[in-house]
Amino acid sequence: MNVAIIGYGKMGKEVEKILSERGHAISKIIDIETHEMDLGNSDVAIIFSAPKSVYKHIINCLDSKVAVVCGSTGWTEKLEDSVNYCKSVDGSFIFSPNFSIGVNLFFKLNNFLGKIMKNHSDYRLEILEKHHTEKVDKPSGTAIKLADDIILNSNYSEWTTDNNVDQKTFNIKSIREGEIKGYHEVEYMSENDSIKICHNANSRHSFAYGAVLSAEFIFDKKGVYSIDDVIKNLKI
Repeated sequence: MNVAIIGYGKMGKEVEKILSERGHAISKIIDIETHEMDLGNSDVAIIFSAPKSVYKHIINCLDSKVAVVCGSTGWTEKLEDSVNYCKSVDGSFIFSPNFSIGVNLFFKLNNFLGKIMKNHSDYRLEILEKHHTEKVDKPSGTAIKLADDIILNSNYSEWTTDNNVDQKTFNIKSIREGEIKGYHEVEYMSENDSIKICHNANSRHSFAYGAVLSAEFIFDKKGVYSIDDVIKNLKI
């Protein structure tokens, strides 16, 4: 499999290492300083670029008949457009705010907990996310997905980043410090006790590994897929 890496920061370099370990060829590396957009003989592109450039890279890949695996966050106001364009050109596309297999299992746990807490209004909900100081978007894409999934499975109708909460609104708190790879916590609190689930990333390897697994999954397929499709297909 020939893979283009779009975005050559810490995540891009981790993706490059895993691709090499798994016997894949790096067909192209496109970074912020790369002006030439030709994807050559690439089968799949893995995108971890800055939010402002994500959409143009996706369109360029799809126009070039290159399957897209996108893990960038902070750009999802254009996600629906990307999905629709992929379908219109019979392309291949997977987006996830987090490609870690562990985080996606955590999403399922969050959904289950949200459903069973639905009728317990004495518990107040809060989400906490922590990342390194170089992370641009806030809240993280993972925190937003946790929040949106809770809204689908509960009596809450919206989330906020300030403290103006009510019975239908809950807070997402974001912290940027040090070299934290990614920490997410969902907590339900009452006057008497609290229930908490959390996920802590010890390294970037899990994110990059999931993205590479997704590239292996999609490179010979057409259509729009999710990380759930990848996980269901795993033979490990």
